[in-house]
Amino acid sequence: MVSLLFFVLAGLAIACSILMVYHKNPLYSAISLIGVFIALACIYLLLAAPFIAVTQVLVYAGAIMVLVIFVIMLLNLEEDKPLTRLRYLYLVGIVLGLALFLQTLFIYQAVKSVSRSAPAEATAGLTMNIGRAMFTEYLLPVEIVGVLLLMAIVGAMILSRKNGQFQSEEKKED
Repeated sequence: MVSLLFFVLAGLAIACSILMVYHKNPLYSAISLIGVFIALACIYLLLAAPFIAVTQVLVYAGAIMVLVIFVIMLLNLEEDKPLTRLRYLYLVGIVLGLALFLQTLFIYQAVKSVSRSAPAEATAGLTMNIGRAMFTEYLLPVEIVGVLLLMAIVGAMILSRKNGQFQSEEKKED
């Protein structure tokens, strides 16, 4: 039953990703990408990783996609003209897709041939174990990421303040 559900969710993720590339309207593509993110979150739940699943939904399907949709609507994109100068990229895409498919088959065969003598720990994706690892073994990288995010926030505030002052000075000159 679990493997059937996995294949259904994987098919849904693949279908949504194909729709994401197929749509000419960027808003429809963004909505299809949300479908991919939700299908992946469900696959994470099947793999007994609830923390990663919730993070996938909150961060990617929530925050990142709201930002993407906001930028799409802010740009007010109109109908795109067909790109005739990029026709040679279809062949490159087909070759890279076949390479990805062959890699997938190779990984499938490698995983299938490995003996199942040592089962994976069932508590690997639990929130308590992730928190314990983040604040013991990986404390320094977590702190570095926190400082980098703080620097990015301060930099964005400084850039927005400079732009705001620059625009108000231009209006005064007019």
